[in-house]
Amino acid sequence: MNALWKKLCLAGMALMALLAATASAHELSMAEMALRETSRGEFTWQWTARERATTRDINPVWPAGCTAEGNFLHCGPGGLQGTLSVDGVGKRYSAAIVKIQWLDGQTRVYTLTSGQPTVQLYGAADDERGVGEIASAYTLLGIEHILTGTDHLIFVISLLFLVGFNRRLVWTITAFTGAHSITLALSALGLLTLRPPPVEAAIALSIMLVAGEALHKEATLSRRWPALVAFLFGLVHGLGFAGALKQIGMPEQHLPIALLTFNVGVEIGQLAVVLAAWVVYKTLSPWPRFAQARTPSLYAIGSVAVYWACGRIFAIVA
Repeated sequence: MNALWKKLCLAGMALMALLAATASAHELSMAEMALRETSRGEFTWQWTARERATTRDINPVWPAGCTAEGNFLHCGPGGLQGTLSVDGVGKRYSAAIVKIQWLDGQTRVYTLTSGQPTVQLYGAADDERGVGEIASAYTLLGIEHILTGTDHLIFVISLLFLVGFNRRLVWTITAFTGAHSITLALSALGLLTLRPPPVEAAIALSIMLVAGEALHKEATLSRRWPALVAFLFGLVHGLGFAGALKQIGMPEQHLPIALLTFNVGVEIGQLAVVLAAWVVYKTLSPWPRFAQARTPSLYAIGSVAVYWACGRIFAIVA
């Protein structure tokens, strides 16, 4: 291990205690509710174990015609149909996952976010949402995921440090996009499956490596071929996106549309971050001290990545 990596590791270890309360992974904070239809129009419902202690922060708003008594929901002959929402989504939790097991044994999963705060239910497992509604919902979910995905965003910013704002950045971002689109699709369709802990650890290590390479002044492989590096690590990040998408759930009737539009949302959010970074760069680059912030910024990024990598590797072996 050379002196550069030693410095990064030492800085990361020194920041562990400080970051413990503030660093976050890329996953959405989600609440999960389970409903089961026991007879026509009659349901039992509950939050999963991790949300029960904080149910005061999230409350379901049932469709008109349904009334709740404790963990029992009575909807009458019309069944569970109408608009369902959850108060508190977008505050403590960024999404609420509602899993309904209908009387015929079929299960459907619905996702509510601050951008898509309601879902329409039809009294049975058949999902009558149109293509437009599915596309809108999953595009917003993709944007929300990338904008709240701290480690994915930091990786993109690390690539900006490595490449700079020039023509090579187009190829680098395109390679990253193409790679994570491939593994996102393969994993979401069940053709490629990996356990989340190794994926999360690899994502943290990818940030650490790119930050370290950006600190080098000589022409390393990463500096000469940043698009190749972005593509290889993009394959790993795509698995991370797929893990979040699996937690959210996808409509069986419109699986290709949900997958495509979620990925489109991710790209919209990613390009928005690159554009914002370019605006900041153009605004502040005339200041002499701006260039001096490059090295401390990369050490900070590398240190956070070391912290994440240590925690996630420990989760694998624990």
